[in-house]
Amino acid sequence: MRVLVACEFSGVVRDAFARRGHEAISCDLLDTESTYPACHYTGSVLAILNQGWDLMIAHPPCTHLAVSGARWFKDKLKEQEGALEFVQRLLDADIGMIALENPVSIISTRIRKPDQYIQPWQFGHGETKKTGLWLKNLPLLTPTDIVDGRESRVHKMSPGPDRWRKRSITYQGIANAMASQWG
Repeated sequence: MRVLVACEFSGVVRDAFARRGHEAISCDLLDTESTYPACHYTGSVLAILNQGWDLMIAHPPCTHLAVSGARWFKDKLKEQEGALEFVQRLLDADIGMIALENPVSIISTRIRKPDQYIQPWQFGHGETKKTGLWLKNLPLLTPTDIVDGRESRVHKMSPGPDRWRKRSITYQGIANAMASQWG
């Protein structure tokens, strides 16, 4: 299967699919941090969106979408509209199966509600980070390893220049579940 992992610089989801034998490519405006740079396209996903993908897992930036930043919404209406238009283009892509993930966000009220919410603790990580999945022709993601701990590590991260980067990386257990259940 040809898998496009949109808006992913880490390679975590892409590599989970590649390990299962799929032709998986990640795409981001940033270079990849993975050890497999040949499987990464640096540039806009819109440039490669219509290249015959079977499945797309999309992680659009949540900067202007997540409700955790609601106190700044009034100051970034133009950026929000652009972010929502980008999300809609991803959801409308001519790809048979699509999963779009984002934290609790205005996608729910402006486009549509997610098909499900997942948490890292359902996939082997003792942490909380409520994440919505908007699905097209895919089943709900089934938890694989429910664990205790339930700490909000991501929310409590110290401010700093790399905070956004660390917060945006998909948990390995979630990536593995996506690859095994949707691949």
